[in-house]
Amino acid sequence: MPPLPTGTGHRRPSDRLLTILTCPLCPAGLDRADGALRCPGRHTFDIARHGYVGLLTGHRRAPSADSAEMVRSRAAFLRAGHYDPLARTLAKLATELAPPDATVLDAGAGTGHYLAAVLDALPEALGLGLDSSVPALRAAARAHPRAEAAAWDVWQPWPVRTGCAHLLLNVFAPRNGPEFHRALRPDGALLVVTPTARHLRELHEPLGLLAVDTRKEERLRRTLSPHFQPERTQPLEYAMTLTPEDTTSLVAMTPTAHHLDAAELRRRIAESRTPTRVTASFAVSVYRPRRSGQ
Repeated sequence: MPPLPTGTGHRRPSDRLLTILTCPLCPAGLDRADGALRCPGRHTFDIARHGYVGLLTGHRRAPSADSAEMVRSRAAFLRAGHYDPLARTLAKLATELAPPDATVLDAGAGTGHYLAAVLDALPEALGLGLDSSVPALRAAARAHPRAEAAAWDVWQPWPVRTGCAHLLLNVFAPRNGPEFHRALRPDGALLVVTPTARHLRELHEPLGLLAVDTRKEERLRRTLSPHFQPERTQPLEYAMTLTPEDTTSLVAMTPTAHHLDAAELRRRIAESRTPTRVTASFAVSVYRPRRSGQ
C-alpha cells in the first residue's frame, strides 16, 4: 500500500496539463505566455505565484468557497491522520481502476490531500484538482509533484477536453453529473465518497452538527443515474480518537462551520465532555459512464 503524501514545492504548470485544459471563454486550447496561460483568441489567465492557474472570470465566481479558516482546519485535521484509512482506500481503488500513467481529475479537490494519495499509487499519473477556494488551491498546488490545480466552479462547464480523464475523484464535494461524464473517457471511472448517517454520530447532539441525510446514497445514485451506472459501493467505518483540538478542527471544516461561530463551538466542546472515540463512516462508490442508449 502506498505511503500517504507529504507536501512539496510546485513547478510551473506542466506541458501535459496544457493537453488537458481549454479556455473557459472559448473552445480553444491554452499555451504559456509571459507567466500566464493564453488561448489563440488572446484570453489570458494568470498563473498564481503559489502554482495554481486562475481560470475563474469575474462573473463565474463560486458563491460559497471554503474560507481560509476552514482550509487551515482541514489541513490540521488531515495532518493528524484521522482520515488516513480513507486516503489508503482511495489509493488502492485507483490502482484497480486506472493505469499507472492515468490522468486524474479531482472535482472539489480542497487541499489536494486525496488526489496526492492517488498520485502516489499511480507512479506516472497526472492529477488536476479543481476548486473555487483560493486558500485550498494554494495547498492543492503543492500537494504532490504531479498535482496541478486550477481555480474553477465545478457547477459550471469545465475548462477541460472531452474524454481527457481516466479517473475522476469526488470526495465530499458537489457532483456535476453531465461534466463528470463529458470529462471521463468511455472506459473511465468515477470514484465518489459520501459520509453515511453514522458518520460522527457521537458529536451530532452535543455539538449540534448538521445530520447526514439518511437517503444521501439514494439521492446520489438518482443524481448520477442519467450519466453513470453504479458498479460497487465499499463501506468504510472505523473509530477515531480525537482530542478537543482535533474536534475543533473537524467541526470547523464541515458545513456546520457556516452555522456556528468559533467561540460557540469552543463553548460546546468544553461543556459536552466531547468523547475521545468518534465514528468515521463513509460510502466509497465506483461508477462507470453510461454509453449512448444505455
